[in-house]
Amino acid sequence: MSNLPDQVSPLIRLSQGHLNLLECCPPKFQQVYLDGLTSLPEPEQQKSRQWGSRFHLLMQQRELTLPIDSLLTIDPDLDLAFKALVQANRDLQEQNSDIWREAEHCRTITSGSFLLTVIYDLLIAKTDRAIILDWKTYRQSRDSKNLVNNWQTRLYLYVLAETSEYSPAQIQMVYWFVKSGKPQSVTLDYSEQQHQQTEQDLADLLNELKTWLSDYRQLGSKLPHRVNCEQKCPYRQFLSAESAEKNCHQDWSKSICEIEEISI
Repeated sequence: MSNLPDQVSPLIRLSQGHLNLLECCPPKFQQVYLDGLTSLPEPEQQKSRQWGSRFHLLMQQRELTLPIDSLLTIDPDLDLAFKALVQANRDLQEQNSDIWREAEHCRTITSGSFLLTVIYDLLIAKTDRAIILDWKTYRQSRDSKNLVNNWQTRLYLYVLAETSEYSPAQIQMVYWFVKSGKPQSVTLDYSEQQHQQTEQDLADLLNELKTWLSDYRQLGSKLPHRVNCEQKCPYRQFLSAESAEKNCHQDWSKSICEIEEISI
C-alpha cells in the first residue's frame, strides 16, 4: 500500500506568458489556459512563428557546435539575420573556455503550489556577472518600458538571482531584435530593489491565482476582470468564447511572449 496521502496536488507550472496574461486579463487567462479555448493563428502569424523557431534552433545548434550550413542554405533571410547578429554581438564571438554558457537553458523554482519555469535562449556565466540573452524575431518595440515591466524580463532575472550565487546587481538581460537583418539590442540591468519588488508582485499575483483557481474548480466561478480595466484590458469586450475568438484576437507573435507555453 502506498504511503502517499490520499490526495496529492501536483505543482501548477507557470511561465512568463501565463503571468503576462494573468496580469492583463484573468478571464482571458481562464479561456486560454483553463478552458482550452484558443484559435488557430493566421497564416502570416504561423509563418512568422515558424521562422522564429528555425532561428532559435539555429542558435542552439551553433552553441552545441552542430552543423548549421544546411539551415542557412535554404533560408537567405535566416542566413542574413544570423550573420549580422554574430557580427554585432561580442558575446557570440567570445571563445573563452573559462566562461560557462548554454543555449535553451531551463531553470525552475517553486512558490507554494506553483512551479515557475524559465527558458533562456542563451545564458552566459562569467566570473563576476551573468548575462541572459534573448532572441526576438520581430521588429523592436518603440517603447522599451514594455520590456522592463514585462514578466519575461522580471521572471527571468528573478529566477536566476534566486537559483545562483549572483547578486541581482551582477545579472543583466539583453534582448536582441534580429528579424530585419540589422540587429538591435536592449540591455536591462537588475538591482536588489527590483528583485524585492518582483518578489512582492509575484507573490500577490500567485495568491490571486490560487484563490481564483480554488473558486473555479470548486464553485465553477469565472476568473474576474480587474478593477477599472475597461480602458486598459484589450479583452474587456468578450462575453463568451465565440465573441472572444471573433473580436479579441491578439497577434501574440508580435508580443514579447514568444516561448511555448506549458498548459496548467
